[in-house]
Amino acid sequence: MGRGKVVLQRIENKISRQVTFAKRRNGLLKKAYELSILCDAEVALVLFSHAGRLYQFSSSSNMLKTLERYQRYIFASQDAVVPTSDEMQNNYLEYMELKARVEVLQHSQRNLLGEDLAPLNTSELDQLESQVGKTLRQIRSRKTQVLLDELCDLKRKEQMLEDANLILKRKLDEMEVDAAPPPPPQQQQLVGNNHSDRGVPVPYHALPQPDHFFQALECNPSLQPAFRCMDVNQPPAWMA
Repeated sequence: MGRGKVVLQRIENKISRQVTFAKRRNGLLKKAYELSILCDAEVALVLFSHAGRLYQFSSSSNMLKTLERYQRYIFASQDAVVPTSDEMQNNYLEYMELKARVEVLQHSQRNLLGEDLAPLNTSELDQLESQVGKTLRQIRSRKTQVLLDELCDLKRKEQMLEDANLILKRKLDEMEVDAAPPPPPQQQQLVGNNHSDRGVPVPYHALPQPDHFFQALECNPSLQPAFRCMDVNQPPAWMA
């Protein structure tokens, strides 16, 4: 005897209703799982019981990603309204205007590169020359500024290297002074005035002489040497 036809209406018996819900819920989740495996489909199933309990199934790793994808599809389908003939005409006119602008810009770019200059007249060539000159001045100004910035950086680095070199030189001089042997005793006695102040004997020729120690002699060229004749036979006056 075959199964009878199930009447699709609310089951009044609470226990029978709960049993039927559990059976058909498991069958629905099983069918969703089989559909995702057999057909490689992304399936998301959300189910709430009469008591408010949640049952869900997702073929992907995250249910939220599937729901976000569903929302984007719904919103896109709502926004995708068939435009009217006036809107299509306006869009076509806007497209033609943008296309003309692009062609003008491409032609101007070719002229700046020195191409397609035959159709230009004298005024257009003068305008193109002025534009190229202005562009060239701007490029040179920018290049000069970049070179000046690089020069400033190099000078700053040079100053830093000079300071570091000076510090190293000072440290090296201090190390040489510390490593130098002490002078012998004789050299210690022949030191300058600083040592003489301490009571160390200093040779006379090593002492500094004042400026008035040596005085220049004055010479009178008018003076002549005098010679006195003396008789050898006559004794001197002091012997008389």
